[in-house]
Amino acid sequence: MFDLLVIGDANPDVVVGPVEQPILFGQRERLVPSGSLVLGGSASIMACGAARLGLRVAFAGRVGDDPAGDFVRTSLADHGVDVEALVVDPTLPTPLTTILTSGDDRAILTSPGCMPSTAAEDVPPALVRSVRHVHAGSFYLMPRLAAGLAGIFKEAKAAKATTSLDPNDDPAGTWDQTVLDPVLRVTDYFLPNAAEALALTGHHSVEDAAGILARRMARRGTFVVVKNGPDGGLAHNGSKVITAPAMKVDTVDTVGAGDSFDAGWVAAVLNGFKPDRALAIAATCGSLSTREAGGTAAQPTWEEATA
Repeated sequence: MFDLLVIGDANPDVVVGPVEQPILFGQRERLVPSGSLVLGGSASIMACGAARLGLRVAFAGRVGDDPAGDFVRTSLADHGVDVEALVVDPTLPTPLTTILTSGDDRAILTSPGCMPSTAAEDVPPALVRSVRHVHAGSFYLMPRLAAGLAGIFKEAKAAKATTSLDPNDDPAGTWDQTVLDPVLRVTDYFLPNAAEALALTGHHSVEDAAGILARRMARRGTFVVVKNGPDGGLAHNGSKVITAPAMKVDTVDTVGAGDSFDAGWVAAVLNGFKPDRALAIAATCGSLSTREAGGTAAQPTWEEATA
């Protein structure tokens, strides 16, 4: 029934900026040019991007029984994402994120709410077995889900589905790979951004970091695909690296660009494209998503991504 199951975080984002640095306290009010309330969460932005590209998408995660949760559910559904597997937590609030933009950079403040309570048990096994691909995001933000994610991916692969993982940032800064490694053993496409790849390897070169990660996982068949911001992206299979440039656009907001990149990669792979073309489509999706504020407003159609 679905091409893609996306598992992970879903929350409203309040995007404000651009903000002059440094950010000052002292109860003085400062005005900024723009602010918007939009759908946030790496996994939910990716799900919307994939649906925009024409995939049939289901989402599994957790929100609170509150107006913020209603906003998330409605926003996902309005983007064509099925939310039957989006659990409503009766005791904890929906996560909330405030994003302060400044040029190409941003500060992200998140109140996790029910996010850490998201668990493998929230994901219906029948749904996992029925899709062509399973993607998970924000690995380090959801420790209970992280602990059970390898089991979900194993079940997906047993049903002949492919899998992908976007680790996103680790707020603790530890980048614990003892929890990550069992999941990577059953991951077909590992999708960190450049900063995450560097943090996971301790190297200063993005290409070197991608190569190190790819060689670690080459015997498992994992493809490492690194989002490299304005430089586009690169992919490594353990022996060969390919690159794709970003598309030049008038950038308004880079929030969620990496998640749109993920959506482009998965959609291209599921449509049968080889890695070099899939990477170019992914880089195009990430670039085009920056044309408007928030992560979902400017996500491209399949026709735009492949023009």
